Amino acid sequence: MKKYYILTMGCQLNENDSEKIAGIVEKMGFLETDNPKDADLVIYNTCCVRENAEEKLFGKLGELKNQKQEKGTIIAIGGCMMQEPHILEKIKQSYNYTDIVFGTHTLHKFEEDLNKVLEKKQKVRDVIDIDGEVIEDLPIKRSDLSQASVTIMYGCNNFCTYCIVPYVRGRERSRKPEKILEEIKQLANDGYKEITLLGQNVNSYNGGDNYNFANLLNDVCKIDGIERIKFISPHPKDFSDDVIEAIANNPKIPKLIHLPLQAGSSNVLKVMNRKYTKEQYLELVEKMKKKIPNVLFTTDIIVGFPGETEEDFEDTLDVVRKVNFEQIFMFIYSRRKGTVADKMENQIPENIKHERFDRLKELFDKQVLENNKKYIGKTIKLLVEGKSKNDEKMLTGRTDSNKVINFEGPNDLIGKIIDIKITEDHKWYLKGEIV
Repeated sequence: MKKYYILTMGCQLNENDSEKIAGIVEKMGFLETDNPKDADLVIYNTCCVRENAEEKLFGKLGELKNQKQEKGTIIAIGGCMMQEPHILEKIKQSYNYTDIVFGTHTLHKFEEDLNKVLEKKQKVRDVIDIDGEVIEDLPIKRSDLSQASVTIMYGCNNFCTYCIVPYVRGRERSRKPEKILEEIKQLANDGYKEITLLGQNVNSYNGGDNYNFANLLNDVCKIDGIERIKFISPHPKDFSDDVIEAIANNPKIPKLIHLPLQAGSSNVLKVMNRKYTKEQYLELVEKMKKKIPNVLFTTDIIVGFPGETEEDFEDTLDVVRKVNFEQIFMFIYSRRKGTVADKMENQIPENIKHERFDRLKELFDKQVLENNKKYIGKTIKLLVEGKSKNDEKMLTGRTDSNKVINFEGPNDLIGKIIDIKITEDHKWYLKGEIV
């Protein structure tokens, strides 16, 4: 039996795409391996948002050249990076031993493309520039037995000036609600307890006939067997009152909201094309705090965006102090070819970017230590995800607020939701005991 290996680079949308690719190739008779050297088929599912993504891909492709020559390994590259013309040209010029190149809109044709290589020994370049269609009922191999991601929409209409996503994933296209609910009901029948709804801008979901994201949340909450419903990634401008009410009224939805800030300065936000101000962001936070008891927030922040002044950066620190985020995903701004921001002349020197990043991290680290103390002595619901990566004698899981909890317990608890009492706080995890 031939073996395949998939390396996923990027976000949870990419991970969900990789699960579909795995479903396709296993249907064709391939068996998964975690060692690319053993693979007859190597698939790289790329991302062009991450820093140094291009260098990582080309380094991996270089490592495969000898393996290709020695055993004829089939090499396939897909994902967002394949929608960038300069990447396609570089692959053509320097890595022409690649067998399949497929874009974000042609994933559903991977079986057809692979058969062309297997049967006709021809190279395939299957990339299109249109926005693509919503393709349903692809086979899928889930990477987890208790948690599952469900993509509800594709693409993005926002055109933030630092982001390449609308150019590589196309405009927004939403799946039909009945198809989403059908998939989640099947997951519930298969024993899944936690669902994460995925979209590039998930709360702009439009199912047609005035069926919006709030309607979808309410309907998913009615599905028996699903006990925890998360979603990423929302946009502050699309947090309508009915979405806030759905979160407040449904106990299955954790009261932890990812609310991407990106920058705390209204000036920088305008240049980023984020469509809200610092004041509007803080007003939204206060509205949610009033309507959703005990709500907590996580966020994304970019440090060193072109033109960011010291005063602008202080505005970011001010928002961090006022909101007191549970988690911050911090990024030093890096230029992306094809974006508006890449062409801006007022780029920030690297030393200033790093100095500001360190100040943001120092502030957040202090907040983490303080926030962790409030968990001590509390009993919370925990979905047991598996064994701890650092200690196989311990089990691990995450709270509704996404805190990692390690504890001792039998392996038959994996996949179940149990009560845990928090006993110790550490910087990046908590310890607990079964109640």
